[in-house]
Amino acid sequence: MAKLRICLDARLIDGALGGVQQQIIGLASGLSTLTDGAEEYLFLSYVQGNEWLQPYLHGSCKMLYCSELPEPVSQLSWKRQLTIKYPFLQTLWHHLKSLRGKQIIKLVTSDGTIEQAKVDVMHFTKQLAFLTQVPSLYEPHDLQHLHLPQFFTPLQLMDREVQYRAFCNQARLVLAMTSWGKQDLIQQYKLPPEKIAIIPRPPVLSAYPAPTHEDLLTTRQKFTLPDTFIFYPAQTWPHKNHLALLKALAILRDQFGLIVPLVSSGKQNEFFPKIQNYIHQLQLMQQVQFLGFVTPLELQSLYRLSQCMVFPSKFEGWGLPLVEAFLAETPVTCSNVTSLPQLAGDAALLFNPDQPLEIAAAIHRLWIDPALRQQLVERGKKNVTRFSLEHTARIFRAYYRQVANRPLTDEDRTLLQPPRC
Repeated sequence: MAKLRICLDARLIDGALGGVQQQIIGLASGLSTLTDGAEEYLFLSYVQGNEWLQPYLHGSCKMLYCSELPEPVSQLSWKRQLTIKYPFLQTLWHHLKSLRGKQIIKLVTSDGTIEQAKVDVMHFTKQLAFLTQVPSLYEPHDLQHLHLPQFFTPLQLMDREVQYRAFCNQARLVLAMTSWGKQDLIQQYKLPPEKIAIIPRPPVLSAYPAPTHEDLLTTRQKFTLPDTFIFYPAQTWPHKNHLALLKALAILRDQFGLIVPLVSSGKQNEFFPKIQNYIHQLQLMQQVQFLGFVTPLELQSLYRLSQCMVFPSKFEGWGLPLVEAFLAETPVTCSNVTSLPQLAGDAALLFNPDQPLEIAAAIHRLWIDPALRQQLVERGKKNVTRFSLEHTARIFRAYYRQVANRPLTDEDRTLLQPPRC
C-alpha cells in the first residue's frame, strides 16, 4: 500500500498568529518523532518566511511550497493600505459593493499544489482554509465572534460565518480542543457529534531547550525586568482583556497600597494604542512593560522568572498559556469562562474576567502567599502530565488514517476514544 500523504497548513508569517504558530510547531515536533508508521507529512508553506518552522521538521516531515506569496504591506495598492490602517473603510467599501449586488465574501479554491503532490488528507490548522476535493480536517479554534460580536466589524462577522460554516461542511472531521468547544460547535453550527473530534494540545515549550541559569539572567537583563512580577503572554486582541487586568493593578495600588509589576509579551496589534492610553490614564507607566513578540527561549524564561501567570481572557477555545505555565512550574490564575475551568482543573485560581476586583483579589492571594503558589505549582505539574507532543501526534495520526479510510491499529482505536478534556 502506498504511503499515506498528509498535508498540514503552515502558511503563516512568523509572529502573526502566535498561538496557531506554536501549535503547528508542536505538531511538527511530535510527528517528526514517529518512526513506526508509513505516513509522510507535508507542511504547506510559503517559499519565503518559513524559518520559524524549518528546525522542527525531521524524519517523515517535509515542506511543501505553495504558489501564493505573502504580499508586503509596502507593495500593496494605496486603497488596500488605507483599509488596513482604517478597517472601517473596508467595511464601508464592501457595504457599497453589496448594495450594487456584488459578491462580498469569496471562498478561496485550491491552487492545485496539494492535488499535484497527491495528498491524501488535508489538515487545515487555522480558520482560513480553501476549497478542495481532498478529504480534510478543519480547526475553527473557537466561535468567539458569535459570543462576543462587539469585538468584530460587520464585515469580519460575515467573513467568519461564511468561511467557518463552509469549511466545517467541507471537512470530513472538525477538531475541537475540549468538550466545551465541541458542544459549542454542535449548538452553534448544528454539526453532528460524530463529525467532531476532541484533541487536547500539549505545551509546545517542551519542543524547545529548557533555559539555563545564564538564559534567565540574559532575559532579565535584556528587558530590565523587576525582581518580582506577574506575567501575561497574549497578543493585544480586545478579548484578551488587558484593560481589566490593568484596572486590577490600579485597584491593588489604590486600595491595598500594593505595587504589582506586570510584564506582558505578544504581538502588539491595532488595539494596542487603546491599551497604552489606558496605562497612562491609570498612571501605571512605571509598573507595566509590554515586550512585544519574544523568542521561545525568552518566553520560557519569562514564565520561570515570574511570580505567577495571570490569564484574564474573555474567550478561549483552549488556553495554551495555562499548560505552558504548568510545564514551567509557574503558578496560574485565570478566567472562569469557556474552556478554561475544564483545562485548569484545581491547578489555578479562577476569577470572573469582567470583575477587576476579582482579578485583583486573585493576584493579591498569589502575590503574598508562597505556600499557595507552591500548591498550585504541584497541581499544575500533575495536570500537565496528561499531555505530550508525541502522544498528541499519535492521536492525529490515528485520525488521519481514519479520514483516509486506511487500516487502524489497536493503538489507533484506543487513541480515537474521546479524552476527558
